[in-house]
Amino acid sequence: MATDRRISEVKCYFESLQKEICEALETRDGKTLFSSERIESDAGGYSIPRVLNDGDHIERGAVQYTYAKGMKLPAAATERNPGLAERPYEAVSISMIIHPRNPYVPTFHANLRFFLIDTENWHFGGGFDLTPFYPFPEDVLHWHRTAKRACDPYGYDLYEKFKAWCDEYFFLPHRKEQRGVGGLFFDDWNHGDFAQCFGLVKNIGDAILEAYLPIFDKRIGLTYTSKQREFQLYRRGRYVEFNLSIDRGTKYGIQSGRRIESVLASMPPIASWNYNWKPEKGSPEADLYDNYLRPRDWLRELNERN
Repeated sequence: MATDRRISEVKCYFESLQKEICEALETRDGKTLFSSERIESDAGGYSIPRVLNDGDHIERGAVQYTYAKGMKLPAAATERNPGLAERPYEAVSISMIIHPRNPYVPTFHANLRFFLIDTENWHFGGGFDLTPFYPFPEDVLHWHRTAKRACDPYGYDLYEKFKAWCDEYFFLPHRKEQRGVGGLFFDDWNHGDFAQCFGLVKNIGDAILEAYLPIFDKRIGLTYTSKQREFQLYRRGRYVEFNLSIDRGTKYGIQSGRRIESVLASMPPIASWNYNWKPEKGSPEADLYDNYLRPRDWLRELNERN
């Protein structure tokens, strides 16, 4: 299957976005740089995994770009469209996750992807979500305002639709709780022509740093205790549970034969599980459970408070 202009345009944007995000995060960490390598696949694709380990402020960061080609779409890529199973495809994706050291700085995740099966069968997917340990209402408000601004030029109903989709997707059924405070999520998206859909994806990609960096900058200097660090590690365990048991991206990476080191680079370097742990009533830890780990109309509720 010959690569057409749509794949080329998406590749160019995703590679540029990877470079921009890595440079911004390296500047803020101040100590450690992202590794950089290009790994060729036997099928003709390649990946550029960039990983930052053991920085001053970023304990683990991964910003990974992948171009894949294959003769058969993996099962995880056709769950919602089984009619496309067994079809040749090309795919371009960028995924990122930041695990900060400071418990006051939320974990952040984003990904964007494009699948091309043939001239008529293509779609985008992606989004971004925030996982705080000690949340601040003003940070959550900023996050969702930025998400809405990214969507609005392409439909004033898109933010609500993608937010609800995000709340549904980033849910741990075995824990009966959200992974965090949500954001945007969309999949199999081809509403309108390619230019319109790609414009929306670029808006969301360009909003990533605008959404996250002000929160990072505001919280990175806060002093924290060993107890707060322990709670951060405990909550990171939920991240591991989600990625290994639910996340379609992880399943796709494993099923498509991607390099396992790259697939698992999204994992936190340290996490913990405490048997039957419960937060103390009225504590900041309880505040997370009571007020943040459930779907809420953040923009309406928090705007009313300000």
